[in-house]
Amino acid sequence: MDFTYARTTGIVAALLLVAAVTQAVYTALYLAEMDVPRQLLWGGEGLLFALMAAFAGSALAQAKGLHLAWSAIAAAAVLNVVQVGVGLTLFGPFREVAQAIPEAAPTAGAIVAFSFMVYNAAKALLALALIVVGLSRGKVLGAVSALVGVFAFVTNTASMAAGRGVFGELPLAGGSGVLATVLLAVGLFALPGEDR
Repeated sequence: MDFTYARTTGIVAALLLVAAVTQAVYTALYLAEMDVPRQLLWGGEGLLFALMAAFAGSALAQAKGLHLAWSAIAAAAVLNVVQVGVGLTLFGPFREVAQAIPEAAPTAGAIVAFSFMVYNAAKALLALALIVVGLSRGKVLGAVSALVGVFAFVTNTASMAAGRGVFGELPLAGGSGVLATVLLAVGLFALPGEDR
């Protein structure tokens, strides 16, 4: 199979949509206080993001433009692999240690905080990619996409700098990051033929 730039762009867009869906499903299950199949969802996301890093890197090498967007998508995918890996491999053991030794609770909290900082960094990079893709399109949808990208970039960088409690209980960073991911996928699908 020949992985042309157009085909690679479509694959990355599809992977971004799947990532947004899995994150929405995980969040809905968590908020409904249902048992979340973390290994299945996060393990699947780990594979998804590894593939996304490879395909976005390929698109970066093939692209005539949008280099900053492709670089940001590839870097975000790598960061998401790290974040998922931390969640799958470290959350459980550190939670058990914190339950057995209450003095270790701050260490478990630090692992979770690190994971969220990586999560927010990845979302900020996807927001940056959305800004670039949105501005390249012009028109109303491009402008709206760029504005959503700016909002997601600001909220996620604020969460990185000040911690995830910066907005209180409002999930502004994560929610805007997922919306930015969806709009980025739509923007990539809608690129004109010469840009795909």
